[in-house]
Amino acid sequence: MEKLSLTAIADGLLSHELGASSRLGMRIVDGGRLRPLRQTVIALTRGEELDEHEYRANATVQVLRGRVRVTVGDDTTDGFPGELLVVPGTWHTVIALDDTVVLLTAAEPTPSIAADEANTDRAASCQRRSRSQRWPVNTRLR
Repeated sequence: MEKLSLTAIADGLLSHELGASSRLGMRIVDGGRLRPLRQTVIALTRGEELDEHEYRANATVQVLRGRVRVTVGDDTTDGFPGELLVVPGTWHTVIALDDTVVLLTAAEPTPSIAADEANTDRAASCQRRSRSQRWPVNTRLR
């Protein structure tokens, strides 16, 4: 098991990016080419924009520092520290309203055949459970 400090990574990226000529910095903290789930810490200086782009994977953006604005078509959402934005796999833009650090979590898309099989297996599993197991209705959590 590995333990990382997102706070330390965010501080490091912000201090480096603010002192450098670059206005954007990133570090992959987990995943990569060989794994379907990838997490990347991205630092953007105030006013820096990720031009409209399309990312077809399922993705979320957790705001660690600053404020960010995500625009998808006519829908605009501002994110603040501690908030999680679910980004649809369509064209969108991202702009830093302050010096900002976000954690991008992206799951690579799977082939539709595999997804259909997984959904079928999941549905069958739920049906088997509902027939074979009866969950107590009035159960207290301890």
